[in-house]
Amino acid sequence: MKLYVHPGASSLSVHILLREIGEPFDLEVVNVTAKQRADGSDYRDVAPRGMVPVLEHSGGERLTENMVIAQFVCDRADRRDLMPAPGSMARYRVMEWQSFVAAELHKSFIPLNWAIDGPMRELVTARIRSRLAFVEQGMAGLFLTGDTFTAADAYLFVIASWTRFYGIALDTHPKLAAFLRRVGARASVSAALHAEGRGMVTPDDPAPAP
Repeated sequence: MKLYVHPGASSLSVHILLREIGEPFDLEVVNVTAKQRADGSDYRDVAPRGMVPVLEHSGGERLTENMVIAQFVCDRADRRDLMPAPGSMARYRVMEWQSFVAAELHKSFIPLNWAIDGPMRELVTARIRSRLAFVEQGMAGLFLTGDTFTAADAYLFVIASWTRFYGIALDTHPKLAAFLRRVGARASVSAALHAEGRGMVTPDDPAPAP
C-alpha cells in the first residue's frame, strides 16, 4: 500500500493508524497547495480532486476520504480496538465522533485560510471554540469513547492540534489539552510526524498526560 499525505493535514490521522497497525506501507508527502508531488509532477494525475489522503493498493486501485480509508485499514488489519466490530454500538460511537470531527470541527478551521478581517476571524474562532467545548464535554474517558484509542481519536488529535498552528488557546479545555499531550506521546504519532516533516501539527510535550 502507498499513502499520499500533506504534512500535518487531516491525512496525518490515517498515517497514524497505519503506524498503529504496523503493516508496511510506502509514504509520499505531497504539496496539496501547489498540487505537486515530490518529483515535481502534477498530483492531480494521482488524485483528480487534488486532496489528501489517498491510499493506493498494489494493483493501482485508490481510496479517498479520511473516514473511509480509516475504516478500510482498521478492518483489513482486524483491529477492533481502533475500529470496533461492524454492527456494534461501539463502532457507531466511533463513527459518530469521526463524523463530528469531519463536519463540525475540521470544516470550521477552513475560513482561517482565507483573507478575512478581524471581526470575521473572531466569529470563526468562536465557532471553533464552541465545537471544542462539545468535545471537552463529551469525552468519555482518556479518549473520545472511553479508555481505548480509536480511529476517531487519531482524527481528533490532528484537527484539534491545529489550534496551536492558528494560535487558539486551550486554557478552558483541560481534558482536550491533556488528550493532545497523551496522544502526542504515542510512538505512532511521533513516527508519523517525523516522517511527514514540518507542517500544521508539531510535537507537543513528550511526557504523556496522567
